Amino acid sequence: MGWLQRLFGMGKPKDAQVNPPAAQPTANQSPVATGGAQTEQVPPERVGLNGEYDQSGLAKRVALAFDEDPDLDDVDTLYVAQTGGTVVFKGKVPSQAILDKMVSVARGVSGATGVETNQVSIG
Repeated sequence: MGWLQRLFGMGKPKDAQVNPPAAQPTANQSPVATGGAQTEQVPPERVGLNGEYDQSGLAKRVALAFDEDPDLDDVDTLYVAQTGGTVVFKGKVPSQAILDKMVSVARGVSGATGVETNQVSIG
């Protein structure tokens, strides 16, 4: 089982990307056009796997990045969440080296402004 399946109960969607371009809202979606000239894009931390708006988009894209990294296996005692642009890890990892690799991968995901590991134990 991979990260996306375990954490979000979903397989990798077709054409899913770790750093997809944000979709432009359509006329009947919020946010609404401002002044008629521009529409606001989806905030980087809310971009889903295919560029759509997703409340947990950043966390899902980090999970996808973990699934796509051949050096990272699913650590079933670690959970990935987000608070705004901050990726939050909770749980337990086998070693500091694995945690360091996960932090490095998470920082490379578009929209990640920080990575919080203070809720992670090692051992």
